[in-house]
Amino acid sequence: MPRRFDRVHPKVRGFDRAATTYERGRPDYPVAAVRALDQVLGLGRGRTVVEIGSGTGKFTRALRPFGGTIVAVEPTRGMRAVFERTVPDVPVLSGTAEALPLPDRFADAVVAAQAFHWFRPRPALREIARVLRTGGGIGLVWNTRDPSVAWSRRISEILNRYGWQGDPRTRDDRWKAAFVAPGTPFGRLHARVFRHFQRAGPETFVDRVLSVSVVAIQPAPERRRVAREVRELLRTDPSTRGRRVVTMPYRTEVYWAFLK
Repeated sequence: MPRRFDRVHPKVRGFDRAATTYERGRPDYPVAAVRALDQVLGLGRGRTVVEIGSGTGKFTRALRPFGGTIVAVEPTRGMRAVFERTVPDVPVLSGTAEALPLPDRFADAVVAAQAFHWFRPRPALREIARVLRTGGGIGLVWNTRDPSVAWSRRISEILNRYGWQGDPRTRDDRWKAAFVAPGTPFGRLHARVFRHFQRAGPETFVDRVLSVSVVAIQPAPERRRVAREVRELLRTDPSTRGRRVVTMPYRTEVYWAFLK
């Protein structure tokens, strides 16, 4: 019988199917944003960093240059399989934020990129606090598409048909409430915002859309329909028409807090 928090949100299972698409289509993270986390949390040599919801290892690769010892935790088998190919020198464990397969006071820092909105915030924070050493901290990162760009808004309209209804992090702020709830193990939540750009061929942005959970869980004919629609959008929109390289702007939001 699985433990209470061993299970993940049903939509997360779409990432099992879409792991290779996720790796091809999702953007990386700006160096300035990762450096900012290093400055406040300490991600370098002699430090142990746990990354939760590590996916295919995109954020893991951004952490490696700082020299800390990284341990990744990822609940879906498909994502772990791609992670093991792309970051073979970093161990990736099966587990969730609410049931980490790690001992007490194991880590100096815990980070999650593009993932914390999938967690159950309060039990996740309690579990993260358990594995942190005294003085340890948590870092959270999101790349969010810039809605001021017309073709990015059109992509949102496509996703909305499948129940996406906007970025889940901004739509649902329960995760922030968990940091100020009675009994929270963490202090004040700090934030910074960075600009970021993803530059790639049109097919990368088709994969970007197909990697979104609400699309990834659809039957194959529906996913093919979405792919055709995105290709047509990129073929006809004035900002992308005829371009071999397309640029999508992002806001990269970085949050951090320390144990009380």
